[in-house]
Amino acid sequence: MPPALLRSAVLAASRSARVERLVSSAPVSRDVVRRFVGGPDRTSAVAAARELIATGLTVSLDHLGEDCTDRDRARAVVTEYTELLRALAEAGLVERVEPLAARAEVSVKLSAIGQALPVDGEKLALDHARAICRAAADVGATVTLDMEDHTTTDSTLGILRELRVDFPDVGAVLQAYLRRTEGDCRDLATAGSRVRLCKGAYREPESVAYTKRLDVDLSYVRCLNILMSGAGYPMIATHDPRLIEIAAERAKFHGKSAGSEFEFQLLYGIRPDEQRRLAENQHTVRVYVPYGAQWYGYLMRRLAERPANLAFFARAVAGRG
Repeated sequence: MPPALLRSAVLAASRSARVERLVSSAPVSRDVVRRFVGGPDRTSAVAAARELIATGLTVSLDHLGEDCTDRDRARAVVTEYTELLRALAEAGLVERVEPLAARAEVSVKLSAIGQALPVDGEKLALDHARAICRAAADVGATVTLDMEDHTTTDSTLGILRELRVDFPDVGAVLQAYLRRTEGDCRDLATAGSRVRLCKGAYREPESVAYTKRLDVDLSYVRCLNILMSGAGYPMIATHDPRLIEIAAERAKFHGKSAGSEFEFQLLYGIRPDEQRRLAENQHTVRVYVPYGAQWYGYLMRRLAERPANLAFFARAVAGRG
């Protein structure tokens, strides 16, 4: 099956309750999920963070869950993040030198904290995000707002602007496959601005997104150049060796120092050898660590991104991996 069709099929499966039940009940699914997900709860997430940080990496922790349409559940997600940040603070020092929380951030999906609610959703999400930002500031951690499908982009960037009045280090995520992203990069490539640039993992119409891999890659490089030439702090989220090489070259060209003026971000369980290689070459490397019981949709989007991930998963489900 051609890669584009395979990706579409996997993304469709991510929205299928039937496929979710099948995958969740497979005996080997636990081992497969363990490779890509930091654990089912905050205790396991903190343990995964400590293990990564002890090897010279940094982390971004994401409590899995999206599209919350219940206020009580949204508040529960906020509580989870504040408790996670408290747990990071209580975890103490790394190698008796630095607080664990200082090398961690939390990634927050606004849809999980109320953005999707039909009445005052944006206001609720903003209030909830402020509470998480305060909790992060109290322990020396940071916050990045995850980006979701294109219908939420304007709302998310509006909430980001509000948050940065009091919390200027709140990070943003921009998705290179959206046609609008070059303009968003220009708006956000400012002093103090932290921007995670990724390719994008949601199924989007061609009217708003590039759908061919080459077009997405070219957009990524254009966006990368904008961010590297600006005064902000680019966070380069990709596993593509070509784009990693281009990012390092563009950073050098624009005078951005490795380790302090930009960073690479890679997903938990994917290319760990590359994560270590980059860190050994004095780059800041942040590993995106998702955790929680709602792992299915996240995992399927990750599988859709790379055929090698899907092959690994298929072998495992078939009992050969």
